[in-house]
Amino acid sequence: MIKVKRINGLEMLVNPELIESVDAHHNTVISLNTGNKIIVKDSLDEIREKVISYRQEINNSKWPKGSS
Repeated sequence: MIKVKRINGLEMLVNPELIESVDAHHNTVISLNTGNKIIVKDSLDEIREKVISYRQEINNSKWPKGSS
């Protein structure tokens, strides 16, 4: 999960696997593949970096023994 700050200042966690697109208007709009949209204060570049860090963390994690 990545942490983002909603437009009202509250933080929330978003599953980056559900992100379909991120658009930079006056605020940043995250569109999810569920059809939901989230307006956040984080910039387009900040969201991009958070998703990259999330994927690197997932790819570098060790799988439990016996997993394929």
